[in-house]
Amino acid sequence: MGQKKILVVEDERDINELVSYNLKKQGFITESAFNGAEALRKIQKGKYDLIVLDLMLPEMDGMELCRILRAERAPVPIIMLTARSEEIDRVLGLELGADDYVVKPFSTRELMARVKAVLRRAAAGAEGGIGKILKTGDLEIDGEKFLVKKKGKPVTLSAMEFKLLNYLAERPGKVFSRDFLLDALWGNDSFVEPRTVDVHIRRLREKIEDDASNPVYILTKRAVGYYFSEEAPR
Repeated sequence: MGQKKILVVEDERDINELVSYNLKKQGFITESAFNGAEALRKIQKGKYDLIVLDLMLPEMDGMELCRILRAERAPVPIIMLTARSEEIDRVLGLELGADDYVVKPFSTRELMARVKAVLRRAAAGAEGGIGKILKTGDLEIDGEKFLVKKKGKPVTLSAMEFKLLNYLAERPGKVFSRDFLLDALWGNDSFVEPRTVDVHIRRLREKIEDDASNPVYILTKRAVGYYFSEEAPR
């Protein structure tokens, strides 16, 4: 992970410097931005392996920046920093496309652990394909090229979204609980909550279904879990 490049987006200079310093100690390359507009310009011009993004920023807040990046289909992992600990804020951040969150005040040790965990998951997702192409209905999943197409057009997924979709599609009809999917795909990462699976499923449906509220590919078995339909349109 030593050559990974991380953008730290935090308007409080002392926190930005503290986070950057500790990331550099871990061997990462870092750049800093102190408001949302500056961060967006840097992201559009450069390539980053991860973004540490404060929620409350001048000019453009972290939620809006995250929304823009995901609307532009930028797959870079995002860890949100927030002083607000209410569940609705955490869930909203995940629904907008954040991969994880850290509530202020936080320990630098915890943040470093979360950074490494998100990068591990991204790498595992990128390597998650087994080389075969799965086709069903207007959906095509290419495990070797890490590519999903919907009606012949590419669909941009995060590494974990691809890994989750590929895992379910390879096992059509089999129902998996949230806890099982957490163990199978996120591993022993103690920072991930079961609700994270729901958020990833919702994001996948928004990207691959014609109507996310009436899915035909990724279905729910009430009170049990999720599964990829054996009867998806051919």
